[in-house]
Amino acid sequence: MTTLNTVKNYYDCFNNKDWQGMLALVHPEIKHQPNQGEERIGKELFADFLKMMDECYEETLTEIVLLSEPTNNRVAAEFVVNGIYKKGDEDSPAAHGQKYVLPAGAFLEVKDGLITRVTTYYNLPLWIKLVS
Repeated sequence: MTTLNTVKNYYDCFNNKDWQGMLALVHPEIKHQPNQGEERIGKELFADFLKMMDECYEETLTEIVLLSEPTNNRVAAEFVVNGIYKKGDEDSPAAHGQKYVLPAGAFLEVKDGLITRVTTYYNLPLWIKLVS
């Protein structure tokens, strides 16, 4: 499987809410670098993050564009997050089913067919405005 295919499958799993499928595509020592907060290292912490996401948000990614660099070790992803805010997350506005559409991006590294790093970016002040 190519690096682009690995990342495409990862996002397909996300859109299908196939959390086990996503976990199967990440390295045991995955580095997850979220837009806000501390870096998470390891599949167990990443699984905890996916569980929290599933409880708090209903999200589907659209308009996904994937770009790979010449060595095929890194992929840039651009997409639109179409979401429903289901349950309040700490330090966030109260949730009551607000819908939001938010542009976002990510940078991923792949080694030996597994994703070793996911760094995600989005405009947090815009998201807060959309759900407030």
